[in-house]
Amino acid sequence: MADLDALRARFVRTLEATRGPAGGPDPVPYADDLLGRWQEPQRRYHTVRHLTAVLDHIDVLETYAHDPDVVRLAAWFHDAVYLPDRSENEERSARLAERALPEAGVPAAKTAEVARLVRLTVGHDPADDDPDGQVLCDADLAILASPPSAYAAYTAAVREEYHFVPNDAFRTGRAAILRQLLDLPRLFRTPYGASEWEATARYNLTAELEMLSLPADDPS
Repeated sequence: MADLDALRARFVRTLEATRGPAGGPDPVPYADDLLGRWQEPQRRYHTVRHLTAVLDHIDVLETYAHDPDVVRLAAWFHDAVYLPDRSENEERSARLAERALPEAGVPAAKTAEVARLVRLTVGHDPADDDPDGQVLCDADLAILASPPSAYAAYTAAVREEYHFVPNDAFRTGRAAILRQLLDLPRLFRTPYGASEWEATARYNLTAELEMLSLPADDPS
């Protein structure tokens, strides 16, 4: 179970680090609004546990970022709007950041960068000269390099989020996503991600894709 007090404190530190010299209003209501969103009942994978994992991975990768605290803010917002049956979640999450962050005291340039980073998580394909995008995307995809039991739990949680999709349609859609990821020249763009996560993630994705390719009633 995620430690909500610890998460709230992490948000407060990040917001205060990205504000302008004039500061801003009490950051706690902003943290609580985001935490409430991350705990909505339709979520099974995109939960506070995922948020915590992404923030933890950013901590590992922060030396590669140009502005680690802006990347952390983007992590907070990147799935803040999440409805499994909608395709514009990233765009709506970015717009939420564009509304909330100026009110919270974040300068316009940093707000725009947070929104850009959130939109980048649609395809997880940052440019070679985009260190902040690379750190956020690597942190978001790090789950793909999990040990077998954690990867199985991840895939099960994703299936639960899409419980309303018939099995055949889910298998087809999920396989398309896996192929899209495997077609990327590199899943991970930071040196750490490339060396520590790439091979395991590709193994997991390939194994899942092979499993999805089996007939649904095949006991093997």
